Amino acid sequence: MAITVHCDIVSVEEEIFSGLVEHMIATGSEGDLGIFPGHAPLLTALKPGPIRISKQNGEEEVYYISGGFLEVQPSQVKVLADTAKRAGDMDEAAALEAKKQAERALSNQQGEFDYSRATTQLAEAAAQLRTLQAIRKKLGKR
Repeated sequence: MAITVHCDIVSVEEEIFSGLVEHMIATGSEGDLGIFPGHAPLLTALKPGPIRISKQNGEEEVYYISGGFLEVQPSQVKVLADTAKRAGDMDEAAALEAKKQAERALSNQQGEFDYSRATTQLAEAAAQLRTLQAIRKKLGKR
């Protein structure tokens, strides 16, 4: 049996995952992070994007988070996300439409335009699409 660490992925609304993992990969503020058992303690901000976990039975799962924080302690890893979604809860058509709307808003800046809101919406939609691509890639391996 492989060495594992306890992982919790929670959003404001609910706990998305809780269990033992062999490793996880998340998109940190400075780039991708690979977390394995025995990782040094860490607290970092997370960007919108996929979280990939490898459970102790070797099964891999992919989740989407809209941003948040990652805390690593010797015996546990916690992802505290603003929004987190399971693979089955994601809608590719809605993500594509949100991306198009954000791109349209950025190119047609008029009146009281909130640039930071439009760029945040674009980043979140792009991250959802990256997550869906990661899921599709995982399923294609089988």
